[in-house]
Formats: sequence, C-alpha cells, structure tokens
Amino acid sequence: MLKFLSKVRIEFNALDPRIASCMEFLAQCNARKAKESNPSCQVQVKRRTDDYPPKITVTFVNGVEETFDATSTPAQSIRNLILDKGSLLETEQMFREAGEQWPVIVPEEELRQPFTGIKPRKAEEKKQ
Repeated sequence: MLKFLSKVRIEFNALDPRIASCMEFLAQCNARKAKESNPSCQVQVKRRTDDYPPKITVTFVNGVEETFDATSTPAQSIRNLILDKGSLLETEQMFREAGEQWPVIVPEEELRQPFTGIKPRKAEEKKQ
C-alpha cells in the first residue's frame, strides 16, 4: 500500500472514541511488509488536544493529496482506494514509458463497433 504513497499524515485526539480507523490505518502503515514496500514514505502522526475530528491525509507519489474523514471511513476502505488508485498510477506509468499517450482516448466510432470476439451459442449447445 505504501509503495504508491510519498506521505501519510494521521491526526487524532487520543481521547476521542472515534479513532478506531486512524489506529487501524496506522498499524497497517507500520507493518513490516508495508514499510519494506516504500521505505521513503513519511508516516506522520499528529496527536491533537481539541475536538477536531480524526482524519487521514495521504499524498500519492504523483503529488495528488487526498484527505479522509476517519470518523466515517473504515481503514480498509481507505486502503482499498489507495490500492485502486495505485494500480491506475502503475498503468499510467507503463503507457508513458512505452511512449504512448495518456490518458488513452478511444475514438467514438470504435466504441460503437460490435465485438466480434465471441460467437453466440446455438440453442442445442446451451442445453448440454
């Protein structure tokens, strides 16, 4: 998960009962496997003393920053979103390294063409 991130910032008040997501996400970030995937990723924890709601801010390796309300977003959902966006980053990088245009723009006329790769099954084949 950390391999797609350059920075993680977790903010919470330790006395706030809504910190479960922050603590779980912090544990995931501190896992050996996660740290080994990107040792240069900064994981910052800010312990607050006010009533500010817990939040998690991640910065992707391409500089895009995203903030999550940790009171209503489970840590697993945040992790899945990071992995999904990371997959897109890897795809984008592969296209750029191959000298291809990104994003890939499919011409409208190609979108309207029928897909001929699948032959329809005959009625007697369906019964077997």
